[in-house]
Amino acid sequence: MLDSLGRPLRDLRISVTDRCNLRCRYCMPREAFGAAHAFLPREQLLSFEEIARVAAILAGHGACKIRLTGGEPLLRRELPALVEMLAATDGVRDLSLTTNGLLLERQAAALAAAGLDRVTVSLDALDPATLGRMADAPVAPARVLAAIDAAAAAGLGPVKVNMVVRRDVNGEQVLAMAERFRGTPYVLRFIEYMDVGATNGWRREQVVPAAEILARLSARWPLQALPPTAPGEVASRYRYLDGAGEIGVIHSVTAPFCHGCTRARLSADGKLYTCLFASEGRDLRALLRGGASDAQLQDAVAGVWGARSDRYSELRGTQAARASRPRARRAGRRRIEMSYIGG
Repeated sequence: MLDSLGRPLRDLRISVTDRCNLRCRYCMPREAFGAAHAFLPREQLLSFEEIARVAAILAGHGACKIRLTGGEPLLRRELPALVEMLAATDGVRDLSLTTNGLLLERQAAALAAAGLDRVTVSLDALDPATLGRMADAPVAPARVLAAIDAAAAAGLGPVKVNMVVRRDVNGEQVLAMAERFRGTPYVLRFIEYMDVGATNGWRREQVVPAAEILARLSARWPLQALPPTAPGEVASRYRYLDGAGEIGVIHSVTAPFCHGCTRARLSADGKLYTCLFASEGRDLRALLRGGASDAQLQDAVAGVWGARSDRYSELRGTQAARASRPRARRAGRRRIEMSYIGG
């Protein structure tokens, strides 16, 4: 199944909850997601059976890689039960999860036993004060590091560690993070700060370009570029020439990769999105709860993907991108938040 630009569907990101136990400023700033924020009521969330049914439909269309996201996915109760369902789905070859790590240490073994293959853990700094500014909450880096080790011990590897780099907050932690994860089995990935949603106050000058990150690293430890491991991979890979491991950089702002994007996203309340920067999605929950057959669901998914033409990041700053945003505002819409459909 190809979209209008010839891109196949290979990856499905499933948000299992819109809730999170942190308030990272690049994702869920407290000003917008404070104590009065209304999260989705439980009855609006897709059930595990509904998620598994949609996943099976999309796997039949080529989505062989599934990643569970949030919000914070480990806040969803009994998550290993969903993992077990998805792991048994025909066509799914890779099942992973992205987490902030705060609940991972005690759940890692159960997730691995249920069939989860890998985890990616977010950690934006090693300095507690800096991490607290990024998360807008007190977070002990040692707790996240212990969770990473627990995940690896449970067999959820290779564990990837994601660091969103923001110039005015944690930009000076790049070398410290690299130093900490060099010589370990973990893959540290540096992510350019993105303009996702409408609440994080993104400004271009806050972005630390991937080229700058690589220059800093290679000046200290020479690097060699590596080929991608799979089509549609978003991180550019590098290895340390001294054999101390691998890193990745995700340059979605300075060198967008829309042309190779193979991802669809399912929100916690059952909307199918074809871009992280979308303003609206196709409501599959209404079809599921309205008695739609598998054939009708397949047709709906095929129609959404076949019409897909998203390439916001490539158009960012162009007249086409600027023109699209006023139309969305006039229609009463704005780009959805990353916490709603995962990263």
